[in-house]
Amino acid sequence: MQPDLKYLVNLPPERAIKFLKSKGYKFSWDWHEIWQDAHKKSFTVAKVMREDILADIREMVQKGLDEGITFQQFKKELEPKLKDKGWWGIISGKPDEVREELLKRKLITDGTIIPDGDEPITIKLGSPYRLKTIFRTNIQTSYMAGRYKEQAENTDNRPYWQYVAVMDKRTRPTHSMLNGRIFRFDDSFWDSFYPPNGWGCRCRVRALSEDNIKERDLGIDSSQGQISEEMRLVSKKTGELKPVAVYTDPLTEHKISPDVGWSYNPGKEFRVK
Repeated sequence: MQPDLKYLVNLPPERAIKFLKSKGYKFSWDWHEIWQDAHKKSFTVAKVMREDILADIREMVQKGLDEGITFQQFKKELEPKLKDKGWWGIISGKPDEVREELLKRKLITDGTIIPDGDEPITIKLGSPYRLKTIFRTNIQTSYMAGRYKEQAENTDNRPYWQYVAVMDKRTRPTHSMLNGRIFRFDDSFWDSFYPPNGWGCRCRVRALSEDNIKERDLGIDSSQGQISEEMRLVSKKTGELKPVAVYTDPLTEHKISPDVGWSYNPGKEFRVK
């Protein structure tokens, strides 16, 4: 397990495993084509348009949960498979040239929409960086979905949830602003802000009892009237905007948002079987 995920090692992985297994497949060319809530039910990787390649990636992510393999093991096993199938590296050139190369590698079909025109484009397929993002994002999201279900079933004993950020130099300012904030489990805040709240987010949630609150003299926040939506840019190429949840701190009036595309709770509609 990667160092940033050490706090998860005591969480039984059964529900995280079931969460990933419950997902179907979806194909998308750009990451924002599959939007927020659809990610709860779908396993997808941008620019993977073949089921066998998507299945290879998912199988290895599932192995990461099932067997607790490290990212290095994940990469060592998956990289050769992706290279053999042509889903690796960078393809650059005019759109027609790029399309021809993608068709040659059988990575798209004739109907796949990719940028057109005369301006050169660059298509990024598999790389060590992308594999790390895929691994960490899916492992973290699955663990958080499992953790949410565990906490949601124990609200009679621990009805207060505290947002916990790592608080180091890599922590996003907006995530730092939420560190230590406490909301009831049924506060609508958690519909949009239960972690992860972005690519590489390492935040988590701590469940607290009434006694914890009294003993530590902790204050309880409420998001009533403080949650809104704003349109944010998702694609510089197209100028497309998508809605993002915004929490306005009633004391400082700072506006706090998850990263674009992350205003959802991964475990909210997950049904444990």
